[in-house]
Amino acid sequence: MLGNTGEMLSAIGLGCMGMSFAYGPRDDDESIATLNRALDLEINFWDTADMYGNGHNEELISKVLVPNRSRIFIATKFGFRFKDDLPGHSGLPGTYVDASPAYLKTAVERSLKRLKIETIDLYYAHRVDKNIPIEDTVGAMADLVREGKIRYIGLSEASAISIRKTHSVHPVAALQSEYSLLSKDVEGEILDTVRELGIGLIPYSPLARGLITATIADSSQLAADDFRRTLPRLQEQHVKNNTKLVAEFASLAKDKSATPAQLALAWVLAQGDDIIPIPGTKKRKYLEENAGAADIYLSDADLAAIQSLLNKYPDIGERYGQGAMALVNK
Repeated sequence: MLGNTGEMLSAIGLGCMGMSFAYGPRDDDESIATLNRALDLEINFWDTADMYGNGHNEELISKVLVPNRSRIFIATKFGFRFKDDLPGHSGLPGTYVDASPAYLKTAVERSLKRLKIETIDLYYAHRVDKNIPIEDTVGAMADLVREGKIRYIGLSEASAISIRKTHSVHPVAALQSEYSLLSKDVEGEILDTVRELGIGLIPYSPLARGLITATIADSSQLAADDFRRTLPRLQEQHVKNNTKLVAEFASLAKDKSATPAQLALAWVLAQGDDIIPIPGTKKRKYLEENAGAADIYLSDADLAAIQSLLNKYPDIGERYGQGAMALVNK
């Protein structure tokens, strides 16, 4: 269930970003096949954003979303904008954050048009805009709820303070933040806050951008335009630590008759029934693999063994570079 909304969603969702953006070349045919396979597997919670491929991802999803509208709970986001010929203000090339009410009105209409639907199920502010009071952003989003253009409001990478401010204006259905074995920033104050307020936690990158799956030996294996090449965890100072961690984690997974990806997702699921991870993929084989994580039970001993391994190899590195980390609302 999504927070206190009463919406019954699949235990594991589908992150669609990589189909259009940041993870190497597109393969629209395989992506469409993956979306259709998600329906077969009853994975009904799909996540996108207007910036993924500068609108391409929403347009791609619409091809499967429209004929299956009643079967899909669609989430999208606004707030990142592309700015030509200037350095990226956000740590992403050519982008900056604008969560102003004025831009919101434009952004939601564009997303509705690309998705070819009348109402977005869950609409996130992609980041907290440091130049705009969060109450103003959410007040404008609440207007969209009243207008029937969106059903629920979400935040992404927001602090506990921002969550409380937002919730005082309009109920928040979901907080989307990075959360995985290797990224635990939300534990503590943020997780406590969303649970107190009945807000669902939607972890993105629950597989640590593929690092924990034992499929990436080093960044040289990645496509030239794969943004993971820039991430600290794949840089030389952390590679030795992470290579050992991933290899031993793969051994733990084998002992559970699971793949590393399945064990990593099972760990996230074990953190609470109010958590719905959205691992991203553009390939059917990985979608099917990820779906299998919902059937894996982790005992207290399993969880302790995983934590012991993480304690053994602490030099993981930051999840983003300095520019992108500056946008995380702490």
